[in-house]
Formats: sequence, C-alpha cells, structure tokens
Amino acid sequence: MAVIRPFRALRPRVDLAEKVAALPYDVYSRKEARDKVSGDPYTFLKIDRPETQFDVECDMYDPAVYRKADALLQHMEKEGAFVQDERACYYIYELVMCGRSQTGLVACSAVDDYLNGVVKKHENTRREKEEDRVRHVDTCSAQTGPIFLAYRSQVEIRRILSEEKKKAPICSFTAEDGVRHSVWVIEDVVHMETLTKLFGRMEHTYIADGHHRAASAVRVSLKRREEYPSYTGKEEFNFFLSVLFPDDELKVMDYNRVLKDLNGYTEEEILAKFKKVCKVETVYDGPYHPKAKGEMGFYLAGSWYRLQMKSESCKSDPVGALDVAFLQREVLEPIFGIKDVKTDSRIDFVGGIRGLDELERRCETDSVCAFAMYPTSMEELFAVADADLLMPPKSTWFEPKLRSGLFIHKIER
Repeated sequence: MAVIRPFRALRPRVDLAEKVAALPYDVYSRKEARDKVSGDPYTFLKIDRPETQFDVECDMYDPAVYRKADALLQHMEKEGAFVQDERACYYIYELVMCGRSQTGLVACSAVDDYLNGVVKKHENTRREKEEDRVRHVDTCSAQTGPIFLAYRSQVEIRRILSEEKKKAPICSFTAEDGVRHSVWVIEDVVHMETLTKLFGRMEHTYIADGHHRAASAVRVSLKRREEYPSYTGKEEFNFFLSVLFPDDELKVMDYNRVLKDLNGYTEEEILAKFKKVCKVETVYDGPYHPKAKGEMGFYLAGSWYRLQMKSESCKSDPVGALDVAFLQREVLEPIFGIKDVKTDSRIDFVGGIRGLDELERRCETDSVCAFAMYPTSMEELFAVADADLLMPPKSTWFEPKLRSGLFIHKIER
C-alpha cells in the first residue's frame, strides 16, 4: 500500500514565488537554459541547471558545476529567499490552464514503494540522464524537482482538498505561459492523518512524469543507506518529493513525430505502403488532428492525410494496443527503417502543446513528413503500468508542467 508523509518544505518567500518558479530543467536545451537565466537573480533554473553559471565550453557534468548548485541554494536560503517550514505539513498545488484545474497533494513518497512496485512506472530511463540528477540531488542534499504521480480519484481525498482550498492560498500567480499556480499549506492534523490513511489504502500510485527524477532520488537513497548502515527508514533520504494528482483531472496531450527522410521511397510509394496497414484518406481542410483512438494524421509534401488503422494490424495487449506502438510496429520500423526511436537521428518528437502548425513548420525546415497522434489515455497508462510493462518512448505529454523551486525536500539525515 502507498506510503506518504508530510515534510518540512523549503519554499520561496511568498513575494518571490513567481520569480523563483521555473519549468523543469529538462525542457530546455543548453542554450535556452543559458538565455533564460541571463540577468535573472531568482529563477530556480540556475540551480537546476548550474552549468549556466559557467563558461559555455565548460563540462556541464564537472563536479564543480554541482557544487555551484549547492552553493546557490544555500546562498538563497541564507539570504532569506527560501524559508523552511518549522513543522512537517502536506501542501496543495493547483494548476489552472485554459480554465481546467488540476489539484495535487504535495507529499513525500516512500522510496521503498518505488523499489517494491507500489509506485508504478511505464517507461525506461536513460542511465546518463539519471547520473546527472543523482549528482545534483546528492551534492545539494535536496530533491529540487517534484515527481508527478497519479492515483485513481477518490471522493474523500477530493473533499478534504476542496475544504482546504476554501482558505486563502499562501501564494498564487499566473506564469508567462498563462498557467495559474496556487499553493496552500495543510496544517490541520486530522486532515493530514486522514490523507495519510487514505493513500495508505491504495495499492498503487503511478509515475505520470518524472521517471528520471524518481530513479535518481531512489539511487541517492540507496547510496545514503550504504553510507549510514544504521539507518532506521525514517530519515528524509528514504522519501522522495512528489505531487499526487487524481487521474480524472489530468490531461494527456498528443506526442507527435517528425521524420527527416522517406528512407529512399517516393511520396507515392510511402502512401502505397501505408495502405497495407491503414485506410488512407486525403484531408482537404487540414491540419488534421485525430478524433479518436486508432487514427493518425499524416503530413507530407504540403498535404494532410487521415490514417485509419486496419483492425487486422492492431493488437489487444496493453502495450501493443497503443497507437504509438502501432506506429512503431507497422510503420516506422518496416517502412522507414527506424528500429530504435531513442537513437535514430532521423526521427524527432514534438509535444502536442506546440500544435500541428509546428509539424508543418518542421516539415518546411528540417523534416519531410510528420505524424499527428491521438493522445494516450490515463486508462492506457494505468493498464500498461499495472501489467508491469513499458510504453514506447515519448508516448505521453502532460500539460501543464509542474514548476520547480516551489517545494524543495532536504534529505539530510
């Protein structure tokens, strides 16, 4: 059963929360991160991406870079930009995007739940990306980026959070992308105990986003356990920072694909090959966004097509039934020769937040064709995770993104 507990969050001073809050470290390229922190004394991105404080040619994985992150965090705390709560609490983090609200409980989840499968995963991680965050968390002795967890919605949890939200938030601001972020502190002892018990009855929570952050937090915990063999299990390093959201409030967007070449085929040959596994229709009022599972939009040479997957080419197992799995199995590998989307430079991925116009733009610049996907559902994500299987890479894109810097979990003993 899921183990969560309150914690003493290190939080930005209320008047600085909007200035500190930053998008996740991994949504920026190295240049974008450098440009973003330039001249900004408060953005948390400079701590999450400390290489921005060094010369362009520096090795971003040099130990000195991680020590800089720790120094920046300590400096901001010493100067009063960050303040740690005196008692352990739960927190509420609400994000509102385009009128749609999602309300998360900020808590610490047990590392052992990750190790024993209570916290379910749906994708693999890359070792090199893990190493970066392992060094960052270990050097700072703090988890700076929350793991985005989902759970099957429960009426009683919603009731408690709704009651707490009737109070004034401790901070609330609208970010430059139009997303509103609001934070409440739950100090009511009865509510905290009830929330702990309600989650303690859940068989599983699910990583929606943040697989690398979760894996890194767990690796640091195991490292600390080796360093302190007399640990009791109650130490902060045995828990990781998480925000838990009910599944019925989450929005999964499409995660689209662009290809750099046609693998030597002509446009006519590509469409002919598609017809073996899909029904192909020309769309005259594109762009075409799929309207249901089993559909894809395809853009080539200025034209949009609707691809309807043929039933005989579909599968029923949790992974095989995914649209992104169909695309990989029936199209990308046999037709375009793309066997591993993680390593093949001929394919790139475009988050649905950028819209289909971005697919057209890419095909006019560095790509030749694009696939517009129907979003993977939360039900599909749960089914894959419950079966202890893994989705193909880049199967889900969640919006809005959680901001880093609003909650920090110190993991000293």
